[in-house]
Amino acid sequence: MVSAYPLPEGFSDFDVFSLGSCLLVEGLLGIILNAVTITAFCKVKELRTPSNFLVFSLAMADIGISMNASIAAFSSFLRYWPYGSDGCQTHGFQGFTAALASIHFVAAIAWDRYHQYCTRTKLQWSSAITLSVFIWLFSAFWSAMPLIGWGEYDYEPLRTCCTLDYSKGDRNYVSYLIPMTIFNMVVQIFVVMSSYQSIDQKFKKTGNPRFNASTPLKTLLFCWGPYGILAFYAAIENATLVSPKLRMMAPILAKTAPTFNVFLYALGNENYRGGIWQLLTGEKIVPQEVPQIENKSK
Repeated sequence: MVSAYPLPEGFSDFDVFSLGSCLLVEGLLGIILNAVTITAFCKVKELRTPSNFLVFSLAMADIGISMNASIAAFSSFLRYWPYGSDGCQTHGFQGFTAALASIHFVAAIAWDRYHQYCTRTKLQWSSAITLSVFIWLFSAFWSAMPLIGWGEYDYEPLRTCCTLDYSKGDRNYVSYLIPMTIFNMVVQIFVVMSSYQSIDQKFKKTGNPRFNASTPLKTLLFCWGPYGILAFYAAIENATLVSPKLRMMAPILAKTAPTFNVFLYALGNENYRGGIWQLLTGEKIVPQEVPQIENKSK
């Protein structure tokens, strides 16, 4: 059946259906996996530690990304955006807040792991809660700026979801992009990179690696790197000259982050994995001993 709404230029019915299907799979998978992560933290008493609270907070941000993807998938199957201009702005704000918070929490977990393995200091509840509140407020601040005119939310090339408009590449866009990226991407990449490099060196000295220290940085760059490259390319060249299909690959890759993060930070964490197993089966798993940590605050 032919849609009553014209397809975006450069897209066929098959393209729209395929991209919508990708978004739907990403959205549903992310919602299910992160819902299990969140429920396990709430239901299993042994999981409720300050360090695991950061993993819980990451899952809250990632489930927001997955919900955003599911809405975009529904619109893709309709072949148009049914929620109007206000809905576009809300969708852009919600998705951007969740995305920035997710990146920040990945960096926060790296920072916590550095202290756990390298300085042997233990995260306290006051620090974990304060850090979480700051991340959400900081992410909401930068996401709210396009709503008041610094930057702008508009449709993606498929015109079935909304995000930061990079099509103009004007002074307003560039003036927003540079500080936003420095405070919400560059700093986080540096924290993740430096933290896991130190952890990797510690593992090599002890000969007891507990996880692959290079994977978190690689995953972060794989999911968010294409979006960052596209955003900066738009600051120096006309982004609309890039194929619309190629431009859609950036948000598709970004929305894989919620699934990857579950496997890295929940299922990849022996303690958290045991808690999820206990939630699903009722069977407790006694974790292996972890390195002795002095009870110092940070």
